[in-house]
Amino acid sequence: MPDHGPRRRVIGVVDSDSFVKWGAATLSRATGWDVDLVLIESDVSATDRQVDIALLHTAFEGRTVRRLSLRGLVDLIRTEQPDGVFVSTRGPVAEVVISELLALGRATRPVLLTGLPGISIPAKWKGIFLRAQADVFVLHSHREVAAYRELALTHGVEPAFALATLPFLTDTATESPAEPAPRTRVVFAAQATVPADRGDRLRILSWLRTLANRHRDLDVVLKVRGLAGDPQTHHEHYPFDTLLTGPTPDNLRVATGSMAVHLGHAAGLVTVSSTAAIEAIAAGVPVILLDDFGVDPALINTVFEGSGLLASKDDLMAARFRHPNPDWLQQNYFHPAEEDDWIQRSEAAFAARDLGTLPIRPRARQSRGGMLRTGWERRRAFGRADTSALGTVAFVIGRPLQIARRLVRRARGVQPAERQPIASRRLAPIETETPVRAPHGARHRTAR
Repeated sequence: MPDHGPRRRVIGVVDSDSFVKWGAATLSRATGWDVDLVLIESDVSATDRQVDIALLHTAFEGRTVRRLSLRGLVDLIRTEQPDGVFVSTRGPVAEVVISELLALGRATRPVLLTGLPGISIPAKWKGIFLRAQADVFVLHSHREVAAYRELALTHGVEPAFALATLPFLTDTATESPAEPAPRTRVVFAAQATVPADRGDRLRILSWLRTLANRHRDLDVVLKVRGLAGDPQTHHEHYPFDTLLTGPTPDNLRVATGSMAVHLGHAAGLVTVSSTAAIEAIAAGVPVILLDDFGVDPALINTVFEGSGLLASKDDLMAARFRHPNPDWLQQNYFHPAEEDDWIQRSEAAFAARDLGTLPIRPRARQSRGGMLRTGWERRRAFGRADTSALGTVAFVIGRPLQIARRLVRRARGVQPAERQPIASRRLAPIETETPVRAPHGARHRTAR
């Protein structure tokens, strides 16, 4: 085993936009390690523009991130033998990467770190299931660690959960520009899947139009992770930038870019459920969590119960933003930094690896299918980026079966669990306001 000297070397593996941001920011907090970052190719891998945005305010800002296939990644790890690999990818990719790197053998395989970015309440079995063999599993609040540990035990697995402060918070909170920017911006943090219904998303646009019309002194920014057609962690059926059509107030616009930069100008942040709310709290920016669609696990907003941030469209249109209840903070992402233990747990795993005593945790997946199942999961994870013969054969056999199964379920009126209707409040018809006439030929403004 190579001698790495006193500093450990860890390579981060990232794929989609949100995982690039989280992986780069988390590794930037490990100041005692030598860290590198590579991007593994799949159908939703971040574009170069998305990568550049995600790396802002991290140790990787301005650096070129290598793009590798799965085989290229395995070859890199076999050759360079880093102490650890931080797998910051979507679950299906994480499962394949972890399995492939464990197959390198006890003497060569690195310590495998992984985790979940952003808000991970309610705890979901799939998040554990796909990452169960990792040596360190990073979460971001005492509440998350307790919930995931309880869920894992009910399924008979024991991942090594570890606590880490959300890596976006410190940078946002401690930035102090020489000349503070005027805070005249209201930022709506959009999400790809919440709310999922087209009508609900149109309602949000109506409320933002009303806010912009009533408060001409505010710059209302609809902050999206990517524009329509950009790859994202979760597929967005109704991108906000395509729904915002027709005349709009000249102080309402769509924007991409760094959330930290937007928060530096923000008088308030509004969202249905987004980690951006946690970033805003850390930056001292008041927040509204819209509860007009209900408070439900499927909306990923139950974690904000008791925070004092849940509010209605009426509060938004009156610009009544608020700060969180202090009692809510300690259990939800704002614990003291000295309670973080992910670095210590990682160091213990490095030491066990050096001694040859690092165990291989059992897989949670017990499904049948042998090699064909392995090929199918790989093709599902990497899409067209998987060019293996096994993946191709599994796809040719499995895809027609998958379509047939969906057709049978649809005929029976069965919906997947994640698509079940959400019990939410009954909303009134979309309000209409006297529109502000846009310049001739304009539809809406988009800033990158």
